[in-house]
Formats: sequence, structure tokens, C-alpha cells
Amino acid sequence: MRFAVFALLALTLRAESVTVQILATTDLHGHFLPWDYYTAEPAQRGFAKIATLIKQAKSANPNTLLIDVGDTIQGTALQALHAANVRDGKALGPDPMMAAMNKLGYASMTVGNHEYNFGLKVMNKARDEAKFPWLSANTVAKGGARPFDAYIVREIAGVRVAVFGITTPNIPMWEKPEHFSGYTFQPAVAAAKETVEKIKREGADLIVGAVHAGLTPKSGEHNENMVDAIAKAVPDIDAIFYGHTHQVVEDMRVGETMLVQPRNWGGSLARATFTFERKEDGNWLLVDKKNKLLPVTAQTPVDAEVAAIGRPYHEAAEKWLSTPVATAPAALDSRLGRVEDSALVDAIHEVQMHYGKADVSFTSLFNTRLKIAAGPVTVREIAALYLYENELYTIEGTGAMVRAALENSARYYLECPEPTCATGPLTNRSMAGYNFDIAQGVEYEVDLREPHGKRIKNLKYKGAPLADGRKLRIAVNNYRAGGSNGYTMFRGAPVVWRSNREIRDMMVEYYSEKKTLPAKPDGNWSIVPEAARKVVEAEARP
Repeated sequence: MRFAVFALLALTLRAESVTVQILATTDLHGHFLPWDYYTAEPAQRGFAKIATLIKQAKSANPNTLLIDVGDTIQGTALQALHAANVRDGKALGPDPMMAAMNKLGYASMTVGNHEYNFGLKVMNKARDEAKFPWLSANTVAKGGARPFDAYIVREIAGVRVAVFGITTPNIPMWEKPEHFSGYTFQPAVAAAKETVEKIKREGADLIVGAVHAGLTPKSGEHNENMVDAIAKAVPDIDAIFYGHTHQVVEDMRVGETMLVQPRNWGGSLARATFTFERKEDGNWLLVDKKNKLLPVTAQTPVDAEVAAIGRPYHEAAEKWLSTPVATAPAALDSRLGRVEDSALVDAIHEVQMHYGKADVSFTSLFNTRLKIAAGPVTVREIAALYLYENELYTIEGTGAMVRAALENSARYYLECPEPTCATGPLTNRSMAGYNFDIAQGVEYEVDLREPHGKRIKNLKYKGAPLADGRKLRIAVNNYRAGGSNGYTMFRGAPVVWRSNREIRDMMVEYYSEKKTLPAKPDGNWSIVPEAARKVVEAEARP
């Protein structure tokens, strides 16, 4: 009889199972309500909609851990205005993203690179307002102190779940030194190895990475993306939720490690399930894991509780964005701004050359969907031309540096497949459009008949061929000054001036005073031959 009881007990232990659920968001970038601030139209995304999916998933399985993978407090006019108010001592209240995440019960948030965009005052205030730890195992303060937790361990239905955080270490390439003053960033793979060893000694049934870095390195990215390397180097990790690159990965495997990246801007929620069975020795055995991305759609309702948190910040942002500040003398359209010279790109250059007192200016066209009608122009329309919180640097450079930068930019287009250049494709879809920089202050042609590195023709400065040794003041944003995305020629150049404000704010100020946007482009650059230009124009049109 006693044997039968023990046998039944052993069978019960072996049969016991539990499914732990991890919900993850990433790259929310301040997209709080389902609204596009730059078009003033509804958008099927945002935290208030994701909140509905989170609550539904938690209700279906209470054995849930909710995490975020970073780039959370920056990216929309709502967050930009809040940050400006924090700096001026006029904040309406706590950081709205932190307030909503507190309400939803987040367990952790990995520190993303864009958390630093507004400076340490804004970042630290948001962090202090969070009722959950910010994670970054590879961030080190002066004296070796760890300013952020490396990991957390939470027990869920008897299962010990560990989550560690890693931040892309390239922040010094992108930010002003005072924005990360006192912090250094260790290599990600080494930090992940060390952290997982600590977790194993402490004991965990499930080890999860929350890594703000992309999947695999690309040319010119200086190991910005290292999730694949972490998974290969640290096989004890059961799953990695990652962000940073705004790509979507539902369930990819590297060895036994599951990799997941939900859609950015609150476009989808990762819902991963991990099923455990109790072994005879009483420990848990992971027997199954899988992930599903839950998309936000037009039918996804807004969570009223979360929306109410963001409403005052939203209304303040809308009031500011709707303020008329200038006039457009003609209708302006950005659709072909990466194909031919554009008055809207020239509008950015004009601001950069004015404030930076520059001879040459480099900028990308960040928004190819902007249309401005002739007549009054609002803050919203000017802000929509420059979507990021970049700051302006003027560096001491040379003609050779300008040529090298333009050759790097020209990688955005492919070489003509046949002599006439009348057929495509000619657009390099593997290169993000915002890495196609356009120069002002010089004249040049981009010849798609030539191979990469030999495409810039007839490069002139003030009407004469630009000599390699010519000294120039060159205006670039902080990302380019750090050498990002192949623009290594700018890295380490002497900085002779830099702004203490975002370029977008400077644009609003400049055109508020000047009152008029450019009416037409000056035509300082072009794609040749004409047949190639027609092909890339067709490829650029929606």
C-alpha cells in the first residue's frame, strides 16, 4: 500500500507542468496614442492599443512576465515636448511612458540608445519614476559601479525566470559626451557571458535576454548588431527578445536559443510561451517554447485607462504642433528627395549652414511622405521634415572627406545592369534610405554607370573643382560625426562647433524668424545618366 502511494506521488510529480508566458514590447519610441503627429491622422499602432493586447494575454495566462527592450522615452512630439518641459522645469507630470508601464505592471525595461537622446536629466527623471528596474549589464559608471541592474530573477508559478539586459555599446558614436557623462559601454558578448554565469550560480529555470541591439552586423555598422553572436557564444540562453533595428522576427532559432523582435512603435506584442514539466528530482525541465506576434490592427481597441494617462501630454503636443510659424511660397513635396534636389532638403541645409556657419552641409531626407501646400506652415510640418532628435556638429574637414562621404552615400543606388541604364532595379533596398546623405555647398553628379567608390563626378566648390586638401567647415548631425553607417571619414574630425539643441528645434526657430521656406531647389546635384534617373524616380514613387 505504501509503495502504491509513493508511486502515485512520483507519477503526480512527473506529470506536473506549467506554462510561463513572457510578453515583450520594443522600440515604442513614445508612440503612446494611435496617432501620427506629423500627418495629424490616426495610426494603427501605439502603446494604448498594445495595452489592450497585454491585458488580454495576461487574463488568458496569469503566469506572465511583461518586459520592454528599450528605446521607449523618445521618438514622438509628445515625448519631445515632455522632455523640453522637464529641462525647463515645466513638466506636466511623470514621463507618460513610465506612468503607463507602471500601470500595466512591467517587470523590467532594457536601456536603449535613444534613452540618452534628451540628456541625463530627462533620462534619470524617467528612470526614477519607473516602478521597475532599468536593465543594462554592459553599462559601467566611474569607478566600476553598475548604474543599472544587470538582471532580474522572478518566480512565476514556481518557475525561476531570469531576464538580463544588454544595451548596444555604440552610444558614444551617436551622442554628445554630456549625454552619457560618466558611463562607458562594455562589449555585449562578454557582458552577456559574465551575466549568464552569475544567473546560473544563483539558479534559474529559464534564462532570457532582453537585448537592445540588432541581429547580425552589416558593413559599416561597427558591431552595432550582435544578437546572433550572443546566442552563439552563450548557448545557455533560452530566448532573446531584441530591438533596435525595427525589423520583425517572430520565432528564429540559433542553436537552441529562440530569437524574437516584435514590431516597433507599438505595432505588435511578442507573446512567448515556455512549458515546463516537473522532473523526478523536483526540478523543472523546459519541454517546449514558441512565440507568436500579436499585431495591432484597426480593430484593436484603445485601452481607456492607459489612454487617459497620455491624454494631457497629447493635447499639449497637438497645440504646439498646430501653431503656424512660416509660409511656403509654393507647394512642396518630398517624395523624390532622394532622386533629385529638393527644396525641402535645401530647407534643412539652410538651417544647418546658418547655425553651423558651414561651407558644406550633409543631411538625409528622413521623411519621403511630406507634402506642404502653398501658404501657412505649422510647427508640425517643419517638425515632420526632421523626424529625429539629432543635434548639429560643425567639424573641420577637407575636400577628400566630402568626396568620401558622397561615395559612401552613393551605395544607396546599384550599378546599372546594362549600358543604357534604362532598366532596374537601381535602388539598393538593403541600405536604409536615411543613410543616403545629400550635400549642399558643393555641386556634383552621381554616375550610376560607375562602380561603388568611383561614382561622384564633377565635384565642385564655388564653381571650381574641389581639391582633396581644401579645408572646409562641414555641418553634420551627431550620428554622422560619430562615423555611423559607413561615414567613418567624419569620425575623430575636430569639432569646431556644436548645437545644444535638436536640429528640429533649430528649424522651427529659424523659419519662425525667417517666415519663408525655400520656393525651389538650387539643383546642385543630380543622378546621371538621365535614363538611370528616370528608373530610380519610378522606383521611388509609391
